Amino acid sequence: MTDVVQIAIRSDSDIVMVRQQARALAKELGFSASDLTLIATALSELARNIVEYAQQGEIILSQIKQGELRGLVIGARDSGPGIADIERAMLDGYSTGKGLGLGLPCAKRLMDEFEITSCVGQGTTIKATKWVH
Repeated sequence: MTDVVQIAIRSDSDIVMVRQQARALAKELGFSASDLTLIATALSELARNIVEYAQQGEIILSQIKQGELRGLVIGARDSGPGIADIERAMLDGYSTGKGLGLGLPCAKRLMDEFEITSCVGQGTTIKATKWVH
């Protein structure tokens, strides 16, 4: 069983590859088919934001165990322009780009835990965790 997978994100093909890696890792952890879809969707949103706003970054997938709990952690980070107003960026419909402004709020709703830090001019880091239920 692989514990950590790190993938550079620069293009749509990288998004496809990281989705495949996440589904395989999550399946090993025992996630249901519906949770595999939720994880892949959240991951796609995070990776898509890297490509659209920062042009490049990375996704780190890792297993987590806390007592009897098992889960998958998605780490997404880039050194792009950063997010000036995180609170506003987490509202449905807010976007500084061409998108619908649903990506980050959607990813948060699909995961069990979601943390975001960002600094203008230095980039954004997101940690999202999904637990096997």
